[in-house]
Amino acid sequence: MEDIYSNYDPNRDFTTLVAWERARALRIFFYKEVIQKLPAEEKYNLNVQIRKASVSSTANIAEGYGRYYPQESIQFYRVSRASVYELKDHLISCHDNQYITDEVFQTGLVCIEVAKVAINGYIKYVMRRKNEDNG
Repeated sequence: MEDIYSNYDPNRDFTTLVAWERARALRIFFYKEVIQKLPAEEKYNLNVQIRKASVSSTANIAEGYGRYYPQESIQFYRVSRASVYELKDHLISCHDNQYITDEVFQTGLVCIEVAKVAINGYIKYVMRRKNEDNG
């Protein structure tokens, strides 16, 4: 009988994924650099939307990592990627309304791109592994 814990590493989980790390950095950026700059009238609109999308970007990677079937995991990673795209739209809205500076806007665009590339790379990796396993 195969030992089901032979490949188990308690130090390895979703928090060790580059995609999650990049999404986390993006979430932290939005909380520190964007949400703080929003005017009071955006408290229940843009503020809430940004919070939900930024949390979704990391939470969906975590949930996907915990799924058993790769195809199911991939769907969660795609939702995470969609949340990153949503954050890009919110960043543009904040810039259009002059809630943030050009510098914060440019930094945000870079953070978004870095997160997108990492998530896309992880999706491709999981898909490749899935295809190899199905032979």
